[in-house]
Amino acid sequence: MSLSTAPDAAGELPVQQPSRITLAGGCFWCTEAVFDRVEGVLDVRSGYANGQVEHPTYEAVCTGRTGHAEAVQVAYDPERIALQDLLAIFFATHDPTTPNRQGHDVGTQYRSGIYWHDEAQGEAVRAFVADLAAARTYGASAIVTELAPLTAFWPAEPEHDDYFALHPEQGYCAVVIAPKVEKFQRAMTRFLKKN
Repeated sequence: MSLSTAPDAAGELPVQQPSRITLAGGCFWCTEAVFDRVEGVLDVRSGYANGQVEHPTYEAVCTGRTGHAEAVQVAYDPERIALQDLLAIFFATHDPTTPNRQGHDVGTQYRSGIYWHDEAQGEAVRAFVADLAAARTYGASAIVTELAPLTAFWPAEPEHDDYFALHPEQGYCAVVIAPKVEKFQRAMTRFLKKN
């Protein structure tokens, strides 16, 4: 959906909502830290996607019994960044071949997943992943990323928002998130926000 359109008959611009995609790439602190730096991304919200429990808490999701994935909901301007570019960034910044884990983070809540918001996105996501598989991007390893429509997204508790930005010296941030962000910034400079 376009964010800028022509004025209506009364001369007013209609308010357009940004496009959204929900991505699960392990710990949501990591995924949020990457997408916060992407040009054309308007907002990144950490939360819990596609589980069976309403209003889940971080503690409940960490048990692995709610069915949720730690995820981020990315609001973006498709006139400034394409969905395919967001998917390329997503696949470049996590391992989509390890079921229910990213590094030392293990559990169903850390699964790789892409949850689309409409069927056009779903078609684009499936085609993108099929192209990665056909190109044998990950060698003999299969892509195990869960591909599904978004059925529910519950925002995480406020203390998880901007976690890396607020706690860069915290152990997990320094050892796990910082290297991931630095790798992204070196490898994909064309996607960085221009501040």
